[in-house]
Amino acid sequence: MGALGASLTLVGPPALAADTTGTPPSDSGGCAAPEVVGHRGSGGTSPENTVASIRDARRSHAASIEIDVQLSADGTPFIFHDATGTRTTDVGEVYPDRASSPIVDFTWAELQQLDAGSYFSPRYAGEGIPHLDDAARALGGGRTTLNIEIKSPEDSPGVEAVLAEALTQDRRWQRLVARDRVVVSSFDEASLTAFHELAPQIPVLQIGDIPADDATLDRWAGFADGVVTNYRILDPADIDRVRARDLELGLYTLNSPEAVDAAADLCVDEVITDFPTEMVRLLRGRDPLPRANGIEVSEVVANPDGDDLQPETGEHVVLTNTSRRTIDVSGYQLQDAVINRLVVGEGYTLAPGAELRVYTGPGTDTPDRFYNDLGRNVLNNTGDSVAVLAPRLRLLDLYAY
Repeated sequence: MGALGASLTLVGPPALAADTTGTPPSDSGGCAAPEVVGHRGSGGTSPENTVASIRDARRSHAASIEIDVQLSADGTPFIFHDATGTRTTDVGEVYPDRASSPIVDFTWAELQQLDAGSYFSPRYAGEGIPHLDDAARALGGGRTTLNIEIKSPEDSPGVEAVLAEALTQDRRWQRLVARDRVVVSSFDEASLTAFHELAPQIPVLQIGDIPADDATLDRWAGFADGVVTNYRILDPADIDRVRARDLELGLYTLNSPEAVDAAADLCVDEVITDFPTEMVRLLRGRDPLPRANGIEVSEVVANPDGDDLQPETGEHVVLTNTSRRTIDVSGYQLQDAVINRLVVGEGYTLAPGAELRVYTGPGTDTPDRFYNDLGRNVLNNTGDSVAVLAPRLRLLDLYAY
């Protein structure tokens, strides 16, 4: 399985008791295991921020599902993360002259013409950009909470009022709010406080680096119920500072079992992940990757000496066969957190203990090297995750670097 960045490499992983009814207790200092939050639905196994992904995350039994809300040009709240539609929709085909236009410049009627599922897999062809209300319908019954992130509020003027009105005036949302199944979050403090003033009954979470000064943290504690921060830069000393102010602590985005184990060691309240099914299994004491076959990521070289796309020796991922049998890895895919994928060519097999280097850039293919020659780099030099997928997107390994 994957490696963990140094920021959380503190002690060994906790032994968590198996449980199928709720969050199990952790033996890490007597604290409960963290709750799992599905990031943009289940963004690692289905097209992010779609109804399909929300349903995927709901089936995982994650405690919460996080989505992003923005406003269309005519003021409709819709679920979408990016500033443009180029990465996750067919906007370049439907509106070729507006492919790089801000997503908020499109009307709701125009947004409904876009396919937001095919980028992930043909099986999701026709999956659309959801209206905010679609999330409430997709959530259905049960105890799952919806975490609505106000995304880039500077691009959606008035989004706080639109969101507050929907959550407090629409009967479907009112029922969810009354059952404590809605929270609102944002990186933008001004936006979050504006929303809080409009709907003080709904819990809010401040996202961002934990401030070094106590005055700012005290200010956050005056309106927020919790803080969500990047696990890679978390200073464990800040945990006590957060706790002292009765704030909950969540971490994003943890895409390897090792990262989640280390977070459980720190007794955090929530872990946000693109793979909620796998992390729920892990925290219930079960095998998070039951379909693993021994093909694992052993190393990611994201920032080699020289240019990342230099021929022959540029950025790459190292696959290792840890099993006792030879495995055909033809067509295997290496997927990062934003669904860039490197693909292994046909005819590649790995004997037990053998390695295969899969490169982003150009080079000469050999039995232990395959070059994608994508024309652009995809491995994040500041850290990311890599999922190993067999054909038909069967998940085999999760690795964080």
